Amino acid sequence: MIRIRQFTVNKNDSGQRLDKFLLKLMPSIPESLLHRYLREKRIKLNGKKEPLNTRLSEGDKIELYIKDEFFEKESRESILKLVPNLHIVFEDDKVLLVDKVPGLIVHSDEKNETDTLINRVLAYLYQKGEWDPKNENSFIPALCNRIDRNTGGIVICAKTAEALRCINELIKNRELDKKYLALVHGIPEKKSGKISNWLLKNPDTNTVTVYHKPHKNALEAHSLYRVLKSSRERDMSLVEVELLTGRTHQIRAQFADMGHALVGDGKYGVNRDDKRLGYKFQALYSYKLTFQPKSPDSPLAYLKGREFEVDSVFFKDEI
Repeated sequence: MIRIRQFTVNKNDSGQRLDKFLLKLMPSIPESLLHRYLREKRIKLNGKKEPLNTRLSEGDKIELYIKDEFFEKESRESILKLVPNLHIVFEDDKVLLVDKVPGLIVHSDEKNETDTLINRVLAYLYQKGEWDPKNENSFIPALCNRIDRNTGGIVICAKTAEALRCINELIKNRELDKKYLALVHGIPEKKSGKISNWLLKNPDTNTVTVYHKPHKNALEAHSLYRVLKSSRERDMSLVEVELLTGRTHQIRAQFADMGHALVGDGKYGVNRDDKRLGYKFQALYSYKLTFQPKSPDSPLAYLKGREFEVDSVFFKDEI
């Protein structure tokens, strides 16, 4: 069935291109069909045919004469009824910082799990009355950084489209300082330093291989670390790590390559004994986040210098 649909661009939709808006509105429609419908004047912006790269402004009117099938959205009813069960570190009207527990996946994977961090966030905001998919054309609150299922720590959620764009820029420009705590086997020879190498991901095994010189398709990886404390009796060290690049399994692979695999890491180390000691997950936690926006005009300039730290690191006092 085909009928005219009308949409009014709201604040969360403004600033994006017309084609990006339409693809979020109709995820299943081929881009080639958008161009065809534009030629056939089935897509109108403020009553006129406009290029698909036109930037939208709040209040713009969009008329679409397109088949209903492209507008069918996946039902979120089961998601919105989830018990959120979130550990909130900070929240205002733009940003939500959540302490993700080890074992919880951030987004659904090939198993199509429903209980994910993003779904808990959506349920929380819906039940709180701050977000309703029925009132939005294209925007959905989004996670701005990812953490492995079995790693814990601070995850940033943008509650508005403006905040999402801003946080993505902060991440791109390295204006967010993120630090990790890791419990590693052994005692590093140097108490602090920089680790630089190349990592090649194998999608079949979901592991990375470390190379010490450039290698085809491998990506440069750089980390700074300092040893906070060590125990010769337990032959373990607590290390603080700052990522200068964000590669898959970067900390786990780099420290295993140094001969100091993370405690509890069965993928890059041998953790039979660690499991007996109660380490079900690798001892890695994204525990500290500092906002450092350089521009005073940034929508998040008010967070400049704000440091957020979690005290739920389960291994911090092990040595």
